Amino acid sequence: MDFKEHLETAWKSTLKFLGPVILLTLAQVLISTFSLGILAPVTMAGYMQSLLLALRHGREPEVKDLFSEMRLFLPLIGFSFVVMIALMIGFIFLILPGILMAAALVFGTLYMVPLMTDKGMGLIDALKGSWKMATEAPWTDQIVVTVLYMAIVSAGSSMLVAILFAQPLASFLVLAVYEQRLGKRLLPDLSASSTPPDPPDPPVPPSPAAAA
Repeated sequence: MDFKEHLETAWKSTLKFLGPVILLTLAQVLISTFSLGILAPVTMAGYMQSLLLALRHGREPEVKDLFSEMRLFLPLIGFSFVVMIALMIGFIFLILPGILMAAALVFGTLYMVPLMTDKGMGLIDALKGSWKMATEAPWTDQIVVTVLYMAIVSAGSSMLVAILFAQPLASFLVLAVYEQRLGKRLLPDLSASSTPPDPPDPPVPPSPAAAA
């Protein structure tokens, strides 16, 4: 995997839509804060789909995009609650197990939301699909993507101004990798579904009368 290319794509996409993505990120942070986190998962789904459309089609992100995936409210809030409980249990035992659990969750679920919004998958199918995409050979590439994503988000979370740039940068990075992995998964399916051309008809031997 060409990590430099993906980072450049994320960087250029963030700069290209700098004003709209900063406004979009600020709105998502404020909505999540004032809703006490209740709207955080579903608005993040709208956030990711908005950036995917920007990356794929050059469509400028809009604040209203945050509410474009409200159909996913219940499954995403339920999933977030389960994850929160699991992480709390992990951190109760020891800090290291909690950190490892958080890293494993990011590793396996990075593509879950894009699969739900882009491909219309249900929660379970999206989880399975995200895990398959994450563990495609070489699966060590996904470790690098996970580390890069967490490093960018962690660096930006130190202050509000930084996260307004870091969050879209990290999201564009994930979506660039998602696009590449999605393409790799589609190609074998297309080649497998295509039917080979029919063999040519055998030549017709000349009749005895024509030979005479």
